[in-house]
Amino acid sequence: MNTLIACRRLLAMALLLALARPATAAKPSSGPDAPIGWASLDGGTSGGLGGAAVKVTDAGALAASLKGNEPKSVLVSGTIVLTEKVRVGSNKTILGIGGDATLKGAGLHLHGVHNVEIRNLSIHDSNDDAVNIESGSHHVWIDHCDFSQCHDGLVDIKRGSDLVTVSWCRFHDHHKTCLVGHSDKPSVLAEDKGKLRVTYHHNFFDGSQTRHPRVRIAETVHVFNNYYRANEYGVASTDDAGVLVEGNYFEQVKAPTYTQYGDSKQPGRLVERKNVFVESGKPSAAGQVREVIDAYKYVLDETERIPELVRQGAGVGKL
Repeated sequence: MNTLIACRRLLAMALLLALARPATAAKPSSGPDAPIGWASLDGGTSGGLGGAAVKVTDAGALAASLKGNEPKSVLVSGTIVLTEKVRVGSNKTILGIGGDATLKGAGLHLHGVHNVEIRNLSIHDSNDDAVNIESGSHHVWIDHCDFSQCHDGLVDIKRGSDLVTVSWCRFHDHHKTCLVGHSDKPSVLAEDKGKLRVTYHHNFFDGSQTRHPRVRIAETVHVFNNYYRANEYGVASTDDAGVLVEGNYFEQVKAPTYTQYGDSKQPGRLVERKNVFVESGKPSAAGQVREVIDAYKYVLDETERIPELVRQGAGVGKL
């Protein structure tokens, strides 16, 4: 991204975030206005930068504004009750206004699209997933969101999707939280091989039970500086996936990491380092994983400070 484009992006995001931020909220140090990790590669993820900004307050306006592939920033205000999932077109920023922007009853569906940002938004009580990313979707950034109590997954990434970053989100009151790769079938694994590259950083897995994430075939899935609290398990790597788990804080987690899980016939590879385990089980690790440092730049926060940093910065109303 050259200097001129970067400057334009910062100016546009400053305007949108001024609308989205509550007037009384303090601004914590909780990440930049561009993604870190896989979503930053190959041109980066800019969402609706350069397009019109549209404020929506009902389901019809939301669905209409997210159609098509022209750049657009869709500003969600208040609670919108959905009866069916909403398809998201390419080149969209979906940004909640303030600390109470919410989708309830259904979630967002990304099917074969690219360059999408979802930020500062709560999604709960969906009749399916909160966010479903599939069918080769790529360059997706999910940031500062709150997800809970959905029928299926909270954020599922599958069917050849790629180059995704999930950052500074809070996941809670849920069982099967985040899935990367949905099936062990040979045809599906072949479709996913070389794809499903996802970065998870500074998320709060707050009492959610499993899949933080559960990974098949993908390499490298990078999981760093997340806060895990009171979970059944943290990260599972299966079907020869390669997962790098570093600088995370696990508190009261029965099984921080797995390299064999469920009905997956083949184990995965997982490297864990610089993690902290408090009242938690013993992590599992196996094999080697391709490093990400040659792909993108990132800086680890001190692991002992992760509970404080993530509690302060993760979730909605904190941009």
